Amino acid sequence: MGAGAEKVALVGAPVAQGSVTPGACDRAPETVRAALRRMGTYDIETGRDLSAGIRDAGDLDVAGLTLSDGFAPIRESLRSLVRSHDLTIMLGGNNAVTRPGVHALDADLSRIGLITLDAHFDMRDTAEGLSNGNPVQALLDDGMPGENIAQIGIAPFANAKYMHDAARAAGNRIYTMADCRRRGVAAVMTESLDLLAERCDALYIDFDIDVIERGLAPGAPGARPGGMTTDAFFRAARIGAAHPKVRAVDLTEFDPALDVSDVTALIAARWVAEILAGYERRES
Repeated sequence: MGAGAEKVALVGAPVAQGSVTPGACDRAPETVRAALRRMGTYDIETGRDLSAGIRDAGDLDVAGLTLSDGFAPIRESLRSLVRSHDLTIMLGGNNAVTRPGVHALDADLSRIGLITLDAHFDMRDTAEGLSNGNPVQALLDDGMPGENIAQIGIAPFANAKYMHDAARAAGNRIYTMADCRRRGVAAVMTESLDLLAERCDALYIDFDIDVIERGLAPGAPGARPGGMTTDAFFRAARIGAAHPKVRAVDLTEFDPALDVSDVTALIAARWVAEILAGYERRES
């Protein structure tokens, strides 16, 4: 998809180890690539064909590695892509890939901002080991200031009280799903980008597909009823990718083994197209 200079990189991180709920998220990168072949390039909203060239860097050799062993390979590979491209898209894998992805932007986490679109805080206790349920807590443990983190789409009845308490104590900016409905995802996303850009040199956005309404995304095992619409998810992607300080994004927690009629695969493929459409707004 796309032509011209390769200013955007795409890489797969097929990580399934450490999943709270075992599944086949490691199959997501190849499944999304297959779905991308079914996507057109014409964007009716702008009246333009996507023109951003993509360098497909393939999949990282991390399948089967523990989260500790996979950390450095993901961080170093993504760091190389970030340095040579305006924007890097990482296809997970489970949400554990977000931690090394954030580290790839800069060794000084005080200058990096993280936005998550996720039904969950991802702040399980790291004393119990690394997992896809605690990348945000792990980043806080690594020294990332909570003020550099904005969490969008947090769902009711999907998180423990201690996680909410910990997020507030750290200073994370929290936007519940009710906030997103009341204010609109576009407003919440724009506010998060503006606030973090004021204090950070580079931004990373984690798009956990389980933020979407469960009935709309059967391949998202962690999704909950009452989640985000696909339209809002796509709008957030386009807005996020348009911001010049956003250097990397990821899509996580898609389990192709649970999908029905390629519904979630096509959501993921459309997300990639929306990211590209957003990126092209930087140049226009």
